[in-house]
Amino acid sequence: MTSAKLWGGRFSGKTDPLMDKFNASINFDKKLYEADILGSQAYAKALARRNILTTEEKDSLVNGLEDVLKEWREGTFIIREGDEDIHTANERRLGEIVGSVAGKLHTGRSRNDQVATDLRLWAREEAKKLLVYLKQLIGAAVERAGKEIDVIMPGYTHLQRAQPIRWSHWLLTYAWSWQADAERLSQIIDRLNLLPLGSGALAGNPFNIDREFLAKELGFKDVIQNSLYGVSDRDFVAEILFWSSMTMIHISRFSEDLILYSTSEFGFVTLADAYSTGSSLMPQKKNPDSLELLRGKSGRVYGQLSGFLMTYKGLPSTYNKDLQEDKEPLFDAVDTLAGSLQITAGVLSTLTIYPERMKQNLSIDMLATDLAEYLVRKGVPFRETHHIAGEAVRLAEDRNTTMDHLTLEDFKQLHLAFEDDVSLIWDYEKSIENRCSLGGTSKQTVKEQIVKLTKWLNE
Repeated sequence: MTSAKLWGGRFSGKTDPLMDKFNASINFDKKLYEADILGSQAYAKALARRNILTTEEKDSLVNGLEDVLKEWREGTFIIREGDEDIHTANERRLGEIVGSVAGKLHTGRSRNDQVATDLRLWAREEAKKLLVYLKQLIGAAVERAGKEIDVIMPGYTHLQRAQPIRWSHWLLTYAWSWQADAERLSQIIDRLNLLPLGSGALAGNPFNIDREFLAKELGFKDVIQNSLYGVSDRDFVAEILFWSSMTMIHISRFSEDLILYSTSEFGFVTLADAYSTGSSLMPQKKNPDSLELLRGKSGRVYGQLSGFLMTYKGLPSTYNKDLQEDKEPLFDAVDTLAGSLQITAGVLSTLTIYPERMKQNLSIDMLATDLAEYLVRKGVPFRETHHIAGEAVRLAEDRNTTMDHLTLEDFKQLHLAFEDDVSLIWDYEKSIENRCSLGGTSKQTVKEQIVKLTKWLNE
C-alpha cells in the first residue's frame, strides 16, 4: 500500500501527533473486530460476483480474514502504530497475510458504510444476548412467584401501608416491566436489522454490487433503500440507549424496593452473602451493595443516552466524524446492561424472604377499603361508604384501638346497613382473594399471570 493512512494520498504534510491520537478510535472500536471481518468477507464474495475479484482472489481474502479473526479471538492480534480504527487495523493485517490483493477489498466501499454495517451487526448480536439475560431474569421472578404464592405482605402507596397483597404479585410487577423491556428490545432488533453496506461514502456503490446478496450473507432482513440514510442513520443507537435507560429504571426501582425491604425496619428479605458486602468499621453490617450499584449504574446509562443525543441532534446529512462518538456510549451501556441483568437475576434467585415478618407488618387499618366495599355490597353508594369507613378509622384511633375491636353498635352508629357479618371483614387473606378481577392479587389471578408469562417465555 502506498500510504500508511487509508486516506493519506491527498495530503503532503504530516498530521499533528496529538491529532492522530485525537482522531484514533482503535482503543474502543476494536470491539467491532468480528463484525468488521464478517462484513469484509461478505463484501469480498459480492465483489467476486461482479467479477471485480477472481475466485482465487476472493478465496485468498476470505481465508486471510479468517486468519485475522482467529488472531483477535486468541488475543494474538497486535495493534500497530497507524491503526487508527478497526477497519485500518484489519486491512493492514490482511495485507501482511495475503499481500497486495488486500488493496482490492475496499473497491467501491467506504469506511462510512463499513462502520454503519459493523455497528448494526454488533448491536444486533449483543441485543440478542441481552434478550437472553432479560428472559432469564423474568424466568427467575416467575419461578419464585409460583413457589411463594401463599406469602402475603403489605402493599404500599406513597411508601405508606395501603392494602394487603401477595408477595408473588409484587414480584410479577417487575416481571411484567421486564417483559415489556424484552418486547421493546425485540422490536429494536427487528428495526436495526437493515443493511447499510453498498451505500459507499454517501452516493451509492458504482460497481452495481448485489446488496440483496450482502444482506442475505450477513443475516439482514433487507437493505437500506437510501445511501445517504444508510451512512448517517444512528437512530438504532439512540433506541438501544433509550431501551437501556428504561430497563435500568425498572432494575433501579426493583433495587430500591429490596433495599428498603432488607432493612431492619422492614425485615422482609435478606440478600445472599454473594450479593452483599460488609463495613470496614462496623462488624455487624451486611450491606446490599449489589442493589445500590444497580441503582447507581442506572444514572450512568441515562448519561450515555443524553450525551449521545446531544451529539446526534445537530449533525448535517450523511456521515460526520461526530458519529465516532456513537460507539463508547453504546458499548458502555450494553456492557452495563449485560452485567446488571445477570446480577439482578442472581440477587432475585438467592434472596431469603421472611413471610412471618411480612405478615406482622399487616395492620387492620389496611382493610378500611374492604369496610367501604362491605357497605357497597349492602347497596350503599361508594362515595358515602368511603366517608363512613374513614369515620370508623378515626373512631378506632380516638379509642386507641383497631377497627376489629369496634362493636356492632359502634358500626351501626355510623350506618344502619352494618350487620353481624361485618366481623368477617378482618381477614387479610379474604381481602386479597376479593381482588379477583384480571390482574388482581388473588391467588387465581396471580396464577393466571404466571401461566401467561411462562407461555411467553416458552414462545
